[in-house]
Amino acid sequence: MMAATLKEASVKFGNFTALQDISLDIPEGDFWTILGPSGCGKSTMLRLVSDLIPAASGEVSVLGKSTQEARLAREFAFVFQDATLLNWRSALKNVELPLEIGRKRGIDIPKGNRTPRELLKLVGLEGRENALPHELSGGMRQRVAIARALVCQPKLLLMDEPFGALDEMTRDHLNLQLLEIWKETGTTILFVTHSIAEAVFLGQKVLMLQAHPGRVKELVDIDLPEPRAVKVRDTAQFTAYCSRLRELLEEC
Repeated sequence: MMAATLKEASVKFGNFTALQDISLDIPEGDFWTILGPSGCGKSTMLRLVSDLIPAASGEVSVLGKSTQEARLAREFAFVFQDATLLNWRSALKNVELPLEIGRKRGIDIPKGNRTPRELLKLVGLEGRENALPHELSGGMRQRVAIARALVCQPKLLLMDEPFGALDEMTRDHLNLQLLEIWKETGTTILFVTHSIAEAVFLGQKVLMLQAHPGRVKELVDIDLPEPRAVKVRDTAQFTAYCSRLRELLEEC
């Protein structure tokens, strides 16, 4: 089964076409990164898949369901650039929030294999369960957001530049940690970034979008040694992928 399928999907805001005739099959368990110039519809594509905005035409499905059905079944989760934690709740209480909301609304929340406390350990925050957001660094807050997104055991994780505001060293560390989480959980990941190097390092495939209107430019397979380590960025193979994507970006 495909994690997500788009068939000639388009998105319009008034007379403006944000995405045009997007057709993609995203297999379960894959890690795709999404690149493209500003205004090409990278974030719009994630919002389309997550049922935050409707398609003007075409079809979008998630795990064989409509996007609305997949949302109601908690089949996917979204991580934004801003961690959007509740300042008065501890790290652990922030991770528990989706479960609490589900119980209050009588929604059948899928039970994950890991407890909120175990998820904080998975993202490297064991011992910081009781810390408030202002007591955590930017990178730590994003790790809490990732743990919160994983608490309902989503089959698809949508990530919109989650590390874009972080310094390079923190970003490198979280890239490695995200790859470990992906391998361990088997969750399909769609990851938007503006960084060519980050896109190559993380992705099995890099989806390049072209602007005006947003459409698929090319889908590039990334064949790098596994498990990936930061030192792979020093290889000729990595540099060649980055050069190819930079050329495609200049053509967009």
